[in-house]
Amino acid sequence: MSFNDEFELLLRARYPLIYIPTLEEERVEVAIAQTAKRSGDRAVYIWDFVDGYQGNPNDEGFGRRNPLQALEFLDKIAENAASIFILRDFHRFLEDISVSRKLKNLSRLLKSQPKNIVIVTPQVAVPSDLTEVLTVLEFPLPDVSEINTEVKRLLTATGQSPNDKVLDDLVRSCQGLSLERIRRVLARAIAAHGQILPEDVEMVLEEKRQSIRQTQILEFYPATEQISDIGGLDNLKDWLLRRGGAFTERARQYGLPHPRGLLLVGVQGTGKSLTAKAIAHHWHLPLLRLDVGRLFGGLVGESESRTRQMIQLAEALAPCILWIDEIDKAFSGFDSKGDSGTTSRVFGTFISWLAEKRSPVFVVATANNIQALPPEMLRKGRFDEIFFVGLPSQEERHAIFELHLARLRPHNLKSYDIERLAYETPDFSGAEIEQTLIEAMHIGFSQNRDFTTDDILESASQIVPLARTAQEQIQFLKDWAAAGKARMASRDSRLSSRIQRQFQ
Repeated sequence: MSFNDEFELLLRARYPLIYIPTLEEERVEVAIAQTAKRSGDRAVYIWDFVDGYQGNPNDEGFGRRNPLQALEFLDKIAENAASIFILRDFHRFLEDISVSRKLKNLSRLLKSQPKNIVIVTPQVAVPSDLTEVLTVLEFPLPDVSEINTEVKRLLTATGQSPNDKVLDDLVRSCQGLSLERIRRVLARAIAAHGQILPEDVEMVLEEKRQSIRQTQILEFYPATEQISDIGGLDNLKDWLLRRGGAFTERARQYGLPHPRGLLLVGVQGTGKSLTAKAIAHHWHLPLLRLDVGRLFGGLVGESESRTRQMIQLAEALAPCILWIDEIDKAFSGFDSKGDSGTTSRVFGTFISWLAEKRSPVFVVATANNIQALPPEMLRKGRFDEIFFVGLPSQEERHAIFELHLARLRPHNLKSYDIERLAYETPDFSGAEIEQTLIEAMHIGFSQNRDFTTDDILESASQIVPLARTAQEQIQFLKDWAAAGKARMASRDSRLSSRIQRQFQ
């Protein structure tokens, strides 16, 4: 159901107090005015703290700098006069006892009158004593059709005939931006060269990155890593290869649902985060990184509001990859946290969205400690698959050494005994192999020569791998995966070469 339809339904059902959290004040007021006209041409009154009521000459400035008087204005309007009262930034006054009491009194009175109070605010901040009388209504970011209409309007205003490919590229790049930001960035393009050009898509993408940075929740992450940069994990690669075209229109016509996501569980440093970046690059989708810790705010209701904002933004940018690194640290032992249930509510909202989402947001979550994850996270339906990423086998270590050395020393790769290096580094993770090579380079650089196989072996002898320092935890993970709780990311070595060739 669209916002206009849902809002109209609330008006007809005589919901007295409607709370709309949005930063797009102008756009939501236009939407409310359209719905008011369609719903029997209701009168619309707008109030803000500085100017009071506006629009009607008889009441111009009434309630200026007086929020209680703004509510008392409703008593002046005839009981049978169908009207909507928009109160801007009114969340700041809800803690006032007189304002709170007046709203409760009005909520009873307006049930029998065709009047509705709409609080338009940039965030959800509802005091606990008003939760029963206020109805929160989400106002989504502009959808594809709204963006398409606006971009066409701007193209036509510059005398340009909309080219289908340019139009599609611009609309797709504008998804996730407010209408005001879209207008602003395209106006900047027009001011720069008098028209909108195909290369202006990059300007729009930069505006999108700026918008995401300002939320301080999601991070627009550049994905340059390729699937071929991952050594081993052939079973996981095979799984990803089969789903490469799952976000296309052809897949929809075939009847395929959008892939939901992956949970990658395993030892630290084995390539879980690298896999998330490689998926985005291989599928040509934007990569959004979520730091779950940023969801939690100090104000009452702020954490839940940020969670909803994160979901709304991710869905507006869809299709995309949402990467959640070390999700086990964010929600470990949430039942015991003394935060008045904030963590539980955030977790509940998040996993409900995972289970019910229909948008093409592919979630890639990584975890090192499976014991710390709530059981609800592992239930079928949250993710398409749970993969266990263990320590690389000897053959996989060979592939990892080869990948790094091919990047570091492509001209004399054959001078390194990769077979011996793979054999001499049992229990080393991919991250530890990379660190070994860096240490070997320091040895060679300090002696004014290139590093050798012996240097690599010497640096490896000085590193104590995590497999030895956290032996019990790693053994638990192996046993957990072996019990059939997760799918193995690595596969039999006899099949590895076939899968590897498909990504080269």
